[in-house]
Amino acid sequence: MTDPEHAAPAMSAAAGARVRLDRALAHLAATFRGMTARADERQCDCHWGSPEELALLKLPGTDLDPDLLYRTWSAPDWSDHGAVLRRVLPQFARELTGGLGAHAWAIDRVGTQLHRGAWQQWPAPQSAAVREFLDAWWTHTLLTPDPAVPVHELLPLCAEASGAIGPWLAVWEDLRHPVADQHLADTVDAWERDLLCDALPWSTWFVWSDEETEAVRVELTDWLAGRAPARLRAHGAPEEVLHTVRLLGLHDADRWNDPHWPYP
Repeated sequence: MTDPEHAAPAMSAAAGARVRLDRALAHLAATFRGMTARADERQCDCHWGSPEELALLKLPGTDLDPDLLYRTWSAPDWSDHGAVLRRVLPQFARELTGGLGAHAWAIDRVGTQLHRGAWQQWPAPQSAAVREFLDAWWTHTLLTPDPAVPVHELLPLCAEASGAIGPWLAVWEDLRHPVADQHLADTVDAWERDLLCDALPWSTWFVWSDEETEAVRVELTDWLAGRAPARLRAHGAPEEVLHTVRLLGLHDADRWNDPHWPYP
């Protein structure tokens, strides 16, 4: 139960995060207003969609139906992926914060597609608008008890979209809030087996090489082993979760032979 003394500040933080996210979405819409795909952009009408649908991407300012939006952002073979992404980004961002609706199953593809669009190389006002959207969405999610996209799905998305996990962990570390602490416990629980078996808890094939993937895994594991235990204990996390983060600080036989190793 939340301490009544801290209830008002907690609610204020959540409300502030919502305002920030709304502003980021509005700024994204203003920044990318009028964007279109290239006039010579092509796509396979057998596998992607009709010429009439392709023509919509070359017209500014018209929302796409959800299925066309999904086919557009998820297609890997645009000749100018960045231009297509800029065309749909205001609508796409709104859909993302709502969990993608009927296409929620595809959330694990979003980070790769954002990375493919090379948004960090866009003109500074555009890349700054994307970064602020991701930052605001991440912070809002950490402060939302039941977010549309769970934290253990959004962290990989943000890490892949930006090419790094450290900045997102830093935000989580600085955000001392009971809801963020609960998300930490839930994420450790969701990722327990992969983490304890020295595997990154999500698959990635486009963003990082095998060596880079291993470095991300180590960074995540070290952060959880070093920064999570005290926070989880103070939050009253279950013993199983506390043992998981403790075991992450052990290696090889020390981990496997520990009396709380959970697997045969």
